[in-house]
Amino acid sequence: MRIFIMRHGEAQNFASSDAERPLTIRGEQQSKQAASQLATQLEGNLDLVWVSPYLRAQQTWQVMTAELPEAKKVVTADNITPYGDSEDVAAYLKALIAIERPETVMLISHLPLVGYLTADIVAGIQPPMFRTSAIAAIDYDPDTEVAEFLWQDVPS
Repeated sequence: MRIFIMRHGEAQNFASSDAERPLTIRGEQQSKQAASQLATQLEGNLDLVWVSPYLRAQQTWQVMTAELPEAKKVVTADNITPYGDSEDVAAYLKALIAIERPETVMLISHLPLVGYLTADIVAGIQPPMFRTSAIAAIDYDPDTEVAEFLWQDVPS
């Protein structure tokens, strides 16, 4: 199965709180481009999408929906904010995958979580850096829990 981990699009620097920072116009364009690139990698629908509750992540997903096949299930996941615990998220994600057996899962989150989460899923790698709207693809075997980092795509 495939796991896609994405950092939200470029966000404005200031808002009344970090959680309320909206995407910039460039962030919307990056997210749309990332979705177009991801659509070429998908063999079917996205089975499960987890999106951070922060505005910029929610907006990233909304922009992407026009370019992607309809997701079977979309969840706002409170534990994937910038300071979520990557080990807890990885353990929960692996348990969910073992039970529900989705073919594709996507998470839209933030730094530093996205890098640490990638490294927690794929044993032996350093946390990769994620530019805004970057997506990493991981091949994951739920039976053996062996994961392989396949690629990272960064919009221009």
